[in-house]
Amino acid sequence: MKKDHTLLSLSGELLLLVKLQKDTTPLEQVLSKFSITTLFFQLVTDQEKKTFWVNIYNAYYQILANRLSVEGKDVFLKKEITIAETLFSLDDIEHGILRRYRWKKSLGYLPNLFTPTLIRKLAVKEIDYRIHFALNCGAKSCPPIAFYTLEKLNEQLDNAMYAFISSETTIDNVNKTIKTSKLLFWYQGDFGGVKGVRNTLKNVLQVEITSYKLKYNTYSWEPHLDNYV
Repeated sequence: MKKDHTLLSLSGELLLLVKLQKDTTPLEQVLSKFSITTLFFQLVTDQEKKTFWVNIYNAYYQILANRLSVEGKDVFLKKEITIAETLFSLDDIEHGILRRYRWKKSLGYLPNLFTPTLIRKLAVKEIDYRIHFALNCGAKSCPPIAFYTLEKLNEQLDNAMYAFISSETTIDNVNKTIKTSKLLFWYQGDFGGVKGVRNTLKNVLQVEITSYKLKYNTYSWEPHLDNYV
């Protein structure tokens, strides 16, 4: 029996409506009325969870930023996203579900001990550091928004990683330094520590940087909505 992937389809449809600047209210209402049981039944694997929640995050950041005109960090904390009769915040989705309830200020090394039971149950089993190149937080230094599908998720996340790191990284062979996005510093634990960050840069850029000093770009929080691939 073929598994029902209605939720995955709807997450992509919602993001498309946002991109086209059409009314998302009817579809938001549909997503809100699913039962929590359906959410668990349709989002079982990490691949399913990542596909759904990345699309939902990217769609709802744009929705909340435009609808509530919220600026700064408040937009991430407000529980304004209703999925399966449950209120979520952007932080619930990113740090709770997609980052397996990491404490957002621990550089990716520590769990948040106060994470609600429901978020723990919904969370991925393994953290995939590539999501950091897929989530858009509406700032100039954020990765652009793409549409993710279950069938091509790995390829799409790889493409997002390669494109973002390539565009955000500079190598100074004279002074032996490599400079990249601050995202890799803030979430270094997700990458396996500084060594993991270096390995990621080495694999993506195909350069030997063992003896190079690692530096990070200043992150621009200047608003930049509607930044699609």
